[in-house]
Amino acid sequence: MSLRTVFFWTITLGLGLLIWWVPVPSALAGAPSERVIRIQASRFAYSPHVMKVNRGDRVTLELEATDVVHGLSIDSYGLETFAEPGRITRLTFDADRVGTFRFHCTVTCGNMHPFMTGKIHVGDNYVMWRVVSLAALAMVAGVWGWRR
Repeated sequence: MSLRTVFFWTITLGLGLLIWWVPVPSALAGAPSERVIRIQASRFAYSPHVMKVNRGDRVTLELEATDVVHGLSIDSYGLETFAEPGRITRLTFDADRVGTFRFHCTVTCGNMHPFMTGKIHVGDNYVMWRVVSLAALAMVAGVWGWRR
């Protein structure tokens, strides 16, 4: 293996590690957005039961009960609402904390009521940009290595 090849792969690997591990400045994170998520509640599930939002987003959950009265409580945010069948209620909050937050039904809706839960993942969406950057680096390295 030539010294030039070792140098090439060392630089490529080093750039790849930098892309993956160096923290992204908050200025590049982008502005928070308005998110509206409609949740249908029926015995004994929410749809969707898992949601992903970015930190800083203003999130509005629209709760729609399809069969009986259902509630929705996000304990970590101190939020609670309920919806009657055929009516939509809205719950708005700022996703200002990173983590996974559980929500659950607050209205006893039957024997499986305790299992009516869901999750909201609040995080930064840097993984997609890191993967795109790594793919671009791999393409450049492949073309440069192929042309040699």
